[in-house]
Amino acid sequence: MSALNRFAPKLMNRRIALGFIVAMVLIASGFAISFYSYTQNGKDINRVRHTYEVTSALENILSLMKDVETGSRGFVIAGDSAFLEPYQIAIALLPTRIRQLDSLIGDNKLQTERSAKLKQLIKEKLAITQIRTEIEFADRVNGLKYSWEGKRRMDALRHHVAMMIDTERILMDVRNRQAERSFRNTLILIFALSLLTFLALAVSYKLLEQELARRQKTEDQLRAYEFKLKEQIRQLEASNEELERFAFVASHDLQEPLRKIQSFADLITERYSSLFDGDSRVFMNKISNSAERMSKLIKDLLNFSRISNHREDFKPVRLNDIVQRILDDQELRIKGLDVKVDVSRLPMLPAVASQMDHLFNNLISNALKFLRPGVQPMLRIQSRPIDGSEYPELVRGRRYFEITVEDNGIGFEEKYLDHIFKVFQRLHGKTAFEGTGIGLAICKRVVVYHQGYITARSRPDQGTTFVVVLPESQLLDNYDRTTSAEAYSYTAG
Repeated sequence: MSALNRFAPKLMNRRIALGFIVAMVLIASGFAISFYSYTQNGKDINRVRHTYEVTSALENILSLMKDVETGSRGFVIAGDSAFLEPYQIAIALLPTRIRQLDSLIGDNKLQTERSAKLKQLIKEKLAITQIRTEIEFADRVNGLKYSWEGKRRMDALRHHVAMMIDTERILMDVRNRQAERSFRNTLILIFALSLLTFLALAVSYKLLEQELARRQKTEDQLRAYEFKLKEQIRQLEASNEELERFAFVASHDLQEPLRKIQSFADLITERYSSLFDGDSRVFMNKISNSAERMSKLIKDLLNFSRISNHREDFKPVRLNDIVQRILDDQELRIKGLDVKVDVSRLPMLPAVASQMDHLFNNLISNALKFLRPGVQPMLRIQSRPIDGSEYPELVRGRRYFEITVEDNGIGFEEKYLDHIFKVFQRLHGKTAFEGTGIGLAICKRVVVYHQGYITARSRPDQGTTFVVVLPESQLLDNYDRTTSAEAYSYTAG
């Protein structure tokens, strides 16, 4: 169910995006169709205008021929040359009007053929007219003859021009109907696209409204969780303060009777040792040793609880100084065991100095504790810069320093790696090696508090190498750090 809940927002977002994409495609299609319709309508208008121009050209030619006919007839009847003026003007304009007509109907094969016949009719008509104007006024018989012939030719010309004009008008009607049909279809298509766009936007709006409502509900839940979490954090901080006070008081109160037990045990042993038999001395030694062990255990537990409960500022710390101070404190033990020590150059990092002291003190003490009989002890501490990508538990791209603390002691099986960093987890008996079982848990808590990583590599009778990885810089505020020593679970590397 949780997987479905995680997938639901992605599915909703995809639906919203798809709705808006569909709406945008429909709007773009509407624009494209509108542009096409506008262009096509312009072409239709041009075709209709062209038809009007052809019709006008034909009418102009017919009008000029009428002027020719009227002028020549007036001249024949009246014998006055003034009637020839329209005739002469028409003769001068006819070639231009005919060329104009040819240019207009050049793309129409039928009209081009008819234009050729029209030219022939005009030529014949002009020839008859010219003959009529040259006949003597007294020659009534021949004048009448050519008048009837001119009339017949003029009627044929009118009929031919009328046919060509009718053809153009038919074309104009077809083009007008085509333009109207195209415009009507375009309007229907644009209306349909607008309706679909409206529906797509309405669906997208509905989905968006649902998504906003879901996010508002999620935000309200997160605020409720945040309030609850803050309250739990407040309670946890109060509880930690109480536990810290309790641990301090408990450690102080427990140390006091332990010191008295140790003091009285030492005093009894010193004063009455002559009265003790062998068993009594063993019993008193066990009392004293147990009290001392209990005191160490209380101190380690107190240190463990204070590692992350006490917020301290991060300051530049020279790790070489920390390690050298610990080696100086262990100088007598190191010389007594004839330990070969090799410490390379260590970095200076932002850290809590006291915690670094706990970390390296425990690691060095471990190296000096688990020795192999018959082998000269060796302690080697080295460092190198690395990228966080070298360890899955670290932040990729962030710069770290890998610090190794290597010994040649008894080692351990790496299958126990998860256990050695837990409180009170020991791989050896209390009598074999001293210790409280808290040291490595303190190391882990210190490293986690510094946003680092700790692990170990080891084989029985081949020594152990503890690997501590610390960041070059601290990015988060101290209050963002985990207070749990079990914040990370480390696996065998």
